[in-house]
Amino acid sequence: EQLVESGGGLVQAGGSLRLSCAVSGLTFSNYAMSWYRQAPGKEREWVAAITSAGDSTNYADFVKGRFTISRDNAKNTVYLQMSSLKPEDTAVYYCNARRFIGRSKMDHWGKGTLVTVSS
Repeated sequence: EQLVESGGGLVQAGGSLRLSCAVSGLTFSNYAMSWYRQAPGKEREWVAAITSAGDSTNYADFVKGRFTISRDNAKNTVYLQMSSLKPEDTAVYYCNARRFIGRSKMDHWGKGTLVTVSS
């Protein structure tokens, strides 16, 4: 399986970016998708999630109202639209595909894309 993030880059505070994560090698529509991020010197933290059908989303408090997660099951892609970016949003952003089969959790990760927000 392969998860490939793209869309990161350098942006000024207050700006916007859209991240994409293209998924191959697994049945995308079976997986809930999430975005995580890891800032330099910090632990990886969860940012947003969307159900396999795309009918429900959830966000960390620190991005609510600024970030939007969405997915296109026809394109096997999940997106993270980021607006009103702040310097503290600077991090490597990772996408995650997760499903449960019985009690077993199956997790797949991308290699990440760097987002840098300048003040």
